[in-house]
Amino acid sequence: MSFWICATCAVEHAERAEVCAICADDRQWVPAEGQLWTTLDDLREAGRRIEVVEREPDLWAVNSTPGVGIGQQSKLLRTDAGCLLFDPIGYIDQAGVDAVTSVGDVVAIVASHPHMYGVQVEWGRALGAPVLVAEQDRQWVARPDPIIQTWSGDVEILPGVTLTQPGGHFPGSAVVHWAAGASGKGVLLTSDTIFANPDRTSVSFMRSYPNRIPLSARVVERIASHVERFAFDRLYGNFDNVIPSDARRIVRRSADRHIGWVTGEFDHLT
Repeated sequence: MSFWICATCAVEHAERAEVCAICADDRQWVPAEGQLWTTLDDLREAGRRIEVVEREPDLWAVNSTPGVGIGQQSKLLRTDAGCLLFDPIGYIDQAGVDAVTSVGDVVAIVASHPHMYGVQVEWGRALGAPVLVAEQDRQWVARPDPIIQTWSGDVEILPGVTLTQPGGHFPGSAVVHWAAGASGKGVLLTSDTIFANPDRTSVSFMRSYPNRIPLSARVVERIASHVERFAFDRLYGNFDNVIPSDARRIVRRSADRHIGWVTGEFDHLT
């Protein structure tokens, strides 16, 4: 094989290492039975397929069924100037590529953070699009390739579509602001930099979700203040999770709640 895929996080690796560094980090986990590897051929033979489903006008979800690794849901955002593929999944096949290109030409592929790298190089090669990796997190790339470019700060990747880095989960953790989304009220694609909770009325901020490591009050305030620069009414996470409306206010309220709990304001309730 030209590359390997970690079976736990579905991130591509140039070499079959002793352990996936992303999973060995305290934000992720290695299975009790040890490191497991797979390949695209293995996944195809196991019956994986890709679904592209519209979430709202000009925004689609790209899923692998069954899921691979963490099982994130990519977001495919379309503008008149082209498409952005955000959080590429850890599986690809020709039918999936054809479904994505039927929406429009992809001009860039971006993962919000290393857990979401998936098979980003393979998607980039198939779509003929550059893969953008946060400069702060470039050391986590396990399959280097000339198609990868680094970025930082705020980048208007398409007209009205801005990549920006509040950090937190990883130093380079990114979100996407789409000004025209939600019928012009604005959409934020946050992956799990800001995680849309099941109640649809709150969000969470964590260093690690599987290992339950919270972020500090200072970092949560930084993240909330960072995204408050943008107008948005709806927020999408990296699965099916969404805050359908009033998302900007919900982010602030949730940040204040998190800060209160980690600073002891609510200790009398415990």
